Amino acid sequence: MGGSRCVVAADTLTVLKFWRLDGVSNISEITITLDGGDDERMQLYGPGDVNLRTIRETLGVKVFARGATLKLVGEADDVGKAAAVIEALRGELKKNHQLSGDAIADALAAVAVKRAADDLPTEFIPVFRKSAIIAPKTDGQKAYAEAVAHNDLCFCVGPAGTGKTYLAVAMALSLLKSGRIKRLVLARPAVEAGEKLGFLPGDLQAKVNPYLRPIYDAMHDMMDFEQIKRFMLNDVIEVVPLAFMRGRTLNNAAIILDEAQNATPQQMLMSLTRMGHRSKMIVTGDDSQIDLDGGRPSGLVDAVRRLAGVEGIAIVRLSKMDIVRHKLVTRIVQAYGDAKV
Repeated sequence: MGGSRCVVAADTLTVLKFWRLDGVSNISEITITLDGGDDERMQLYGPGDVNLRTIRETLGVKVFARGATLKLVGEADDVGKAAAVIEALRGELKKNHQLSGDAIADALAAVAVKRAADDLPTEFIPVFRKSAIIAPKTDGQKAYAEAVAHNDLCFCVGPAGTGKTYLAVAMALSLLKSGRIKRLVLARPAVEAGEKLGFLPGDLQAKVNPYLRPIYDAMHDMMDFEQIKRFMLNDVIEVVPLAFMRGRTLNNAAIILDEAQNATPQQMLMSLTRMGHRSKMIVTGDDSQIDLDGGRPSGLVDAVRRLAGVEGIAIVRLSKMDIVRHKLVTRIVQAYGDAKV
């Protein structure tokens, strides 16, 4: 096993060559020597080392702090980004003598912006759980991942089992992990066939949980439970009913609107206009499973019709050929066809 080491002193940042470890990944080690005394280290690390934990969790690197020495270990690209974030924080400290509340998030975002949008991985999608191997499995899913990577707004329409929600969550978590967004907002219309919210027991959170369960299931495949809980407590990840989106502007965020066939045109317009600066939105739904009552039109169908051909907006349609669940799901979808049940 081999790796590279780089010692960084004062304001010098030099990354040496990286060795391959077991033929799988580039492992790098960078040591930064801090020369600003205890006050610099306390502010740089944050209360309870929160800044170091954020760097570790966002970029997937190991961070070791001992005295005036800070060591970063991990894959070469991630370690380089982590070192750049540390240097950005040190630069702000020298300029302002203190760090703002958004300093760590801004530094992570600044490092991420240096990568072109085309660099967002689409063949293998890195998420927080190291053991999770997330990759598009069909030509349609590959086109979907490419559309998300290259457009700030992407609609994905297709039948059950095609991975619409799963891949959307994976792509969004990949953006969060790389530091290219600061938060993830996942929303769903609280509309289902049969039961309504008011008939379910419990408080509001208990009422909406069944509607948001598929999003939670996807996240649990890609993150540890404790990390999900911590991110949700800190509003890094927010899972909300669609109605709770009204009146908000979401900057530096990935926004997923799931089951969008059950949003009305008015709700769809409200949701799409929540996009703020440096944000990306993914809208998913199945136009063959519209549960709106009273013959109300679907906002997903309406939006796809209105926005087709608009620059910067991608519309991807998946088919039964893209179904990746049990083989019987494909046969079931084919048997029901486009018939209204």
